[in-house]
Amino acid sequence: MQTMERIDLFVPGRLCLIGEHSDWAGTNRMMNSAIVPGCAIVTGIEQGIYATVEKADRFVVECDLEHVIRERFECRMDTEALRETAAEGGFFSYVAGVASYVNEHYQVGGLCVRVTKMDLPIKSGLSSSASICVLVARAFNRLYHLRLNTAGEMNIAYMGEQRTPSRCGRLDQACAYGVNPICMTFDGNDIRIRPIRLRRALHWVVADLNGDKDTIRILADLNKCYPFADGEKEAQVQQALGADNKAFVDEAVALLEAGDAESFGRLMTRFQDNFDEKVAPACWSELEAPMLHAVLADPQIIEYVYGAKGVGSQGDGSVQFLAKDEASQLELIRWLKEKWNLTGIAFTLRPQRKIRKAVIPAAGFGTRLFPATKNLRKAFFPVLDRDGMLKPVLLILLEQLNEAGISEICLVIGEDDQALYDEFFRELPEEQYRKLPEDKKRYEDLLRKIRGKVTYVVQKERRGFGHAVYQCRAFAENEPVLLLLGDMVYRSFGAENCMAQMMRIYEAYGLPVVSMHPVPIRDVVHYGILHGQWEDAGETVLKLDEIREKPDAAYAEDYLCVKTKASRENYYAVFGQYVITKEIFEALEEMIENGAEEDGEIELTGALETARKRCGMVGYVVEGRSFDVGLPEKYSETMRLYSEG
Repeated sequence: MQTMERIDLFVPGRLCLIGEHSDWAGTNRMMNSAIVPGCAIVTGIEQGIYATVEKADRFVVECDLEHVIRERFECRMDTEALRETAAEGGFFSYVAGVASYVNEHYQVGGLCVRVTKMDLPIKSGLSSSASICVLVARAFNRLYHLRLNTAGEMNIAYMGEQRTPSRCGRLDQACAYGVNPICMTFDGNDIRIRPIRLRRALHWVVADLNGDKDTIRILADLNKCYPFADGEKEAQVQQALGADNKAFVDEAVALLEAGDAESFGRLMTRFQDNFDEKVAPACWSELEAPMLHAVLADPQIIEYVYGAKGVGSQGDGSVQFLAKDEASQLELIRWLKEKWNLTGIAFTLRPQRKIRKAVIPAAGFGTRLFPATKNLRKAFFPVLDRDGMLKPVLLILLEQLNEAGISEICLVIGEDDQALYDEFFRELPEEQYRKLPEDKKRYEDLLRKIRGKVTYVVQKERRGFGHAVYQCRAFAENEPVLLLLGDMVYRSFGAENCMAQMMRIYEAYGLPVVSMHPVPIRDVVHYGILHGQWEDAGETVLKLDEIREKPDAAYAEDYLCVKTKASRENYYAVFGQYVITKEIFEALEEMIENGAEEDGEIELTGALETARKRCGMVGYVVEGRSFDVGLPEKYSETMRLYSEG
């Protein structure tokens, strides 16, 4: 068997928090435009499926997990043979269904998937089938460079599962977005995704009710209510899954982003009551759900939770609870087992780690600005700011970092430079401070606050930008870090500065972020150029599939052009800001240990590309402009233009 690149993947299970049934209901807008688009809040959970994947001559899946299955599946990459396995049902039907779809629609070879760990329970409302489907779709995408965004991976997983006896909904594959809640909108065949930024940890418990539930019957009865309602009962179903559902989801998004868990719990209960009143009568034999409602009414459980509701197609399938805190979560699991003989599964949704730290490499000699840099570092070159003050480049960066809420800043400086920075950051003598105008005194007071956030790391060997960044690994302490260029200044076009924009995108997507801006084809040779697929309708976030340092125009035209709604030819260059994570520091360490230098330097681009392949990465079109002070002609332009507007 031929093997090549090997990648480790993790795909979580998923839970629909609010909005079940609205995915298929919303597709009926293709036949009845009066139907309200469906919408749901879906999240990945902490438990999931882990696998190692690599190219192979055939399609192979190995799963040596005793509590799941002990078996190996192997098949040639033949669409019809794979479809036959998919139609048989069982664990391997899902992977075969996805492989058959990919083989039919893309130019790919084989794949070897080794499932190494699975802590996701089967048949518990957490969609283990969707998880394995997404995992296989992602493996093909990454290894064969199919250049799909996350929605594209979701669609392949969905189409693959449709080739099995399972009849999943369009929201099941939301696990592709990781352990993050998203709001999904279903408008006919159009699916829109919006990430939700959590403000506090939410402690969930899910339990299989061990009851009898006929999902096929539920879906059949509810589908009778579409696309046109015949009578009051069917109209009530459309109301509940349409306008009512949208109102619930809109409110739920606002509560999650405000961190109001208690109100979100009450909303869950209201949602369940509305479902029981308007939807359940259409399939009463299944949706009466005596077991579900007995558990929901348990007074002891009510003491532990903010709210609770059914899961998935509802009925006596599974139940979900929003516990008040971690202690209540544990007590709830104990009580479910003791009183109801139910096994509770705990998971906690947490906000993305906030970015508290920033790094600015400033150890370069500034040879392109010689002889001015003979006694003045680039970081201290003055720029006229929009407030009319003449400020060193470094000070503009520090001021914007402070405005964005950064609490710790690390400067990478040369071995002999600390005295220069100490002098710059020292407090003014009292006599000099008294002579300042009031506005300058207020600014000096701000500087006192900022200087308390600054620390230094010394780069003893100047071995390139990537090497300078790596010096900050201990400072980062495995936290996400905002990285700026020391010879750039940034100006936002809106109220939110460029640094704050980058931090917001990281919190929404939970992946390393590279800022970017459009450049003409003639200039690509001067930049790191980014390619990928749009993740959002506004075309500001790109799921990256290639980062190429200074490509020639011919390569860029063939491989790096990004289409937008407005233009078929767009090229995006690095804007000069990054959110880097531990995976990037790990890649830099490997490059340093292996001597992976270009012209004697460790470049950041190589580490970014390595981390992108391992964990994923997004590019973000910053609403702003960057100004270069590293070249004489660029510095002159910055002096002329930065203070405008």
